Amino acid sequence: MVQAALGQVLTRHRAAVLGKPIAHSLSPVLHRAAYEAMGMSDWSYDLRECDAASLRELIDGMGPTWRGLSLTMPLKEEALLIADSSSDVARRTGAVNTLIRDGNGWHGENTDVLGIREALRNAGVGERAVPRAVLVGSGATARSALAALADLQIPEVVFVVRKQVRASTLAQAHDHGFRVVVLSQAENETEGAAAVLEAPLVVSTTPAGAADSLADTMAQLGVAADAAATGKVLLDVVYADWPTELASTAAAYGARIVPGIEMLIHQGAAQFELMTGRPAPLDVMQRAGRAASGFGE
Repeated sequence: MVQAALGQVLTRHRAAVLGKPIAHSLSPVLHRAAYEAMGMSDWSYDLRECDAASLRELIDGMGPTWRGLSLTMPLKEEALLIADSSSDVARRTGAVNTLIRDGNGWHGENTDVLGIREALRNAGVGERAVPRAVLVGSGATARSALAALADLQIPEVVFVVRKQVRASTLAQAHDHGFRVVVLSQAENETEGAAAVLEAPLVVSTTPAGAADSLADTMAQLGVAADAAATGKVLLDVVYADWPTELASTAAAYGARIVPGIEMLIHQGAAQFELMTGRPAPLDVMQRAGRAASGFGE
């Protein structure tokens, strides 16, 4: 608690984003803008660097003023194990990106699914049938992307991975009923690049720089994208050090690029509502996030 004025005690509600590295995170920008817009001066939102091995100890040491936590790499799978309860979406994806303190401890949620789904919908995905999507990567964020693609009723997923798809991610894809194709860059560099160039929808879930070699191969293939680029959408979950090589290469062939900040804004708005119990000022969070990331309106 903090002393607000003589004779008045103000309860401080605390929230933060955890991960490693964490300095690049724009989650504080989003949540603080929302608090200010809503006149919520008794809420604060910070960032703390934490790895998976330290997560439980850090959370166990948090006092009663802590109300919510955002989790980013590499904590989403560990957070699921730590949560006292979790939502169906979190269990299905094997990933928790949000912890909410309630009367029974910490409850785990996954708002990444909503964030990906809404970012794609805002780009026009879902207005017409999409026969397949390429998914670059197969980690925790890829599993959230699978759930979002299932919500959008996309029947086929083509995984483009360095070596092989994680077993848990592949199992989830089959559980959703997707037709699944796996393309390993280690086995054939050009197959994956050609698939990205030709697919109507691509979601890249890898960290910054991880898809650079894929982008280089795409650039070498060149003309393969000319006919397929019309109506093509690529969502890259990266929002720092923008644009990524993958986004730039796809844009050169006419794809509509959805930057990761759009996913972050929508998942952050859902987190705000879960943590505070109040409707999120989405327009405020959009302006703040886009300005901070350099994407403008």
